[in-house]
Amino acid sequence: MQMSNNTILITGGASGIGRALAEAFHALGNQVIIAGRRQALLTEVTAANPGMASFVLDVASARDIERFAEQVRRDYPALNVVIHNAGVMMAEDVHNPSLGAAEATIATNLLGPIRLNTALLPLLLMQPQATVMTVSSGLAFLPLATTPTYSATKAAIHSYTQSLRYQLKATNVQVLELAPPYVQTELMGAQQASDPHAMPLMEFIAEVMGFLTSAPGATEILVERVKPLRFAEANGGYDGFFKTFNDGMAAAGVGK
Repeated sequence: MQMSNNTILITGGASGIGRALAEAFHALGNQVIIAGRRQALLTEVTAANPGMASFVLDVASARDIERFAEQVRRDYPALNVVIHNAGVMMAEDVHNPSLGAAEATIATNLLGPIRLNTALLPLLLMQPQATVMTVSSGLAFLPLATTPTYSATKAAIHSYTQSLRYQLKATNVQVLELAPPYVQTELMGAQQASDPHAMPLMEFIAEVMGFLTSAPGATEILVERVKPLRFAEANGGYDGFFKTFNDGMAAAGVGK
């Protein structure tokens, strides 16, 4: 992925990892467009970053994606990078299940990127060089038991990304996957942003941007902290690590 002179769309770009990525790419001279559900947060980000653009988008809505994609195609015909970052993460108790939470998670985390790719890939294929980046999670490879649907959607988006990469291998579109570890954001509430068990957000972003710069041909962006999850199956002892990881996260109150 080239690091400058892009037109980059980042979903979920008003907060957390999305905002930090948006500001990092904006600082490198890219035209950055952020999309999210909350106008007030979008306005806050663009006010702090002159030249950055924003659009309201509910990625869980097929109709809203159609409307949004039409506007982007019209207003930003040079769009060549899409970063699928928008996501929701909710704890679920299987003894007292909430089908609504599970369905909302699937609509946002899995159907959203698939629908948006369907709408924007024709435009990306017209560019001399383009990139699609999906944001999965270390939990795609070893689930957090208290967030079963979230973990399942991230495993699915990992699989989808591999297939997308294979089908686009002879085109101008590079397909990347960013798999974060547990990061200090507000994905599961304000307490996560200061949780000492989570990786500091700016430390994560610095490592990601350094990786993208130093390894332009890589297909997976993995910071050191996520590698125990990413390679848990390959490294052996998966069942024991699964128990240790989930027991530790439960003891820390993550996902409660």
